[in-house]
Amino acid sequence: MPTLYIANRNYSSWSLRPWVLMRELAIPFDERLVPFGDPAAFRAFSPTGKVPCLVDAGTTVWDSLAIVETLAERRPDVWPRERDARAWARSAAAEMHSGFQALRTTCTMNCGVRVRIDPFPEAVLADLARLDALWAEGLERFGGPFLAGPLFTAVDAFFAPVAFRVQTYAAPVAPASRAYLERLLALPSMRTWYEAALAEPWRDAPHEEELRGIGTVTQDLRAPASGTRA
Repeated sequence: MPTLYIANRNYSSWSLRPWVLMRELAIPFDERLVPFGDPAAFRAFSPTGKVPCLVDAGTTVWDSLAIVETLAERRPDVWPRERDARAWARSAAAEMHSGFQALRTTCTMNCGVRVRIDPFPEAVLADLARLDALWAEGLERFGGPFLAGPLFTAVDAFFAPVAFRVQTYAAPVAPASRAYLERLLALPSMRTWYEAALAEPWRDAPHEEELRGIGTVTQDLRAPASGTRA
C-alpha cells in the first residue's frame, strides 16, 4: 500500500491536494503526518525536503502534480474520462499549480482561523477574478456540479485549498464560485481534513508570524496549542 507523507493540515495546502483526491476516490493509502519545524525529518523521506511525498513499492514521487499523474496511470477516474474535459481539467490544474502567486502569498492557508484583510491587494483581486472566470467556464462547459463534469476529479483537488483560503479570509468571489467552494467544503474528505486541522496541537512559528503580517485575526477556532515549532 502506498504511503502519503503530509504536514500540518492547518497549513499544508500542497498536502491537501493528493490527500483529498485519494480519499474521495477511495484509493487506499497509509498516511504519515510530519509536523513542520524539523527540516531533517522531511529530508528523511523526500528528496526536496518538502511535502507531499508518495512512496510506493520503493518508488518516491515528491510533487503534488507528479503524484496525481502517477495515480492516473492506475486509475482512469483521476481525470475526466471525456477527452475535451480531461484536457481542460489538466490545463486548469496546471494553471493552479504554477500560478495565482498573489493569492498564495497574501492568503496563506490556515484552516483554523478567520482573518480580516482590508483592503485586499489589487493583485489578489485579479487572481480571484481569474478564478471566477475559470470556474465559470468549467461549470458551464461541462455541466457541473464539479469543474469538469458530474464527478470529483484531480482538477477539483487542486482547487480544494482555495476553498479553505476563501473561508479563512472571506475573500470576495462570485456567487457561482462561492456555491462551488461550498460544495467542496461539504465533501466528507474536506470535512475530515478540516476537523483534524482544528484539533492539531502544533503551532509553527514561521507560519504564525506570516499570518500576523497578513491581516487581523478575528477568530481562532483551533484547539489550544501544546507547543510552537521554530
